[in-house]
Amino acid sequence: MAENLKSRLAPFIVTKGKNFKLKDHPTARENWKASKKETKKLLQKGTELLRDQQEKLYAQDQRGVLLIFQAMDAAGKDGAIKHVMSGINPQGCQVYSFKSPSPEELDHDFLWRTTKALPERGRIGIFNRSYYEEVLVVRVHPEYLQKQKLPPELVTKDIWKDRFEEINAFERYLARNGYVIRKFFLNVSKKEQKRRFLERLEQEEKNWKFSLADAKERGFWEKYMEAYEDMIQHTATPHAPWVVVPADDKPLARLIVAAAVVDAMQDMKLAFPKVSEAQKAELAAARKALESEKKEKK
Repeated sequence: MAENLKSRLAPFIVTKGKNFKLKDHPTARENWKASKKETKKLLQKGTELLRDQQEKLYAQDQRGVLLIFQAMDAAGKDGAIKHVMSGINPQGCQVYSFKSPSPEELDHDFLWRTTKALPERGRIGIFNRSYYEEVLVVRVHPEYLQKQKLPPELVTKDIWKDRFEEINAFERYLARNGYVIRKFFLNVSKKEQKRRFLERLEQEEKNWKFSLADAKERGFWEKYMEAYEDMIQHTATPHAPWVVVPADDKPLARLIVAAAVVDAMQDMKLAFPKVSEAQKAELAAARKALESEKKEKK
């Protein structure tokens, strides 16, 4: 999987958002030349490579990884996280799902609640939705902005531009402190979302996944697409790129997520910590002591 990984991922990774157009990124498998059988094999290999990299990340305890997932409802965020992280040691992974802000969270700046949830060094942190909701759902529904108790003079026509700048500064700060950031937009089509919603309604075991609020948001589809495009245009950077994932095809979406995470972690040149000469001497002494012990009776 590591071979030619960067070239295969290239169509999906956005490091400079200036000329980004959502229409240039299909929701189905058009830019990934692999059969469904090969896709399944590659995903399995990807989870194995990720497990190996995560073990080194945890042992080294110097760097951290932040993975951010944004998407319309039913795009497959939960499934992607579940499948890609299936082989990860739970001790080295933290997952946070951000819902509507609480009264306490509304009493703080918009980055406060996610900053509290940042991963420790040596760990992978996953945000299922994130501070990007502040330039997506809040932008589509300006009434939510009124609940944030901002001084009126700060709520100007430039507020979204200001928030993009604040997010970019925050991610630059994290990168300079040893964190690798990858942001995933699971790009699902409106048609496929409808199919998945109907599936949730038709299959009793999936009824719990359906929400009337999710269906209501379909009425704002075009506004959301405009907000996503503007968001990526203003926040895609080399140190915190967006990965635009064709989410109509779930196996392919999971593979691209896994490949992008593995690629990012391989770039970190992770390795198990080297043991000093003094530590080697201590280990040799410990081994000698263990070997000299009398055998215990059964």
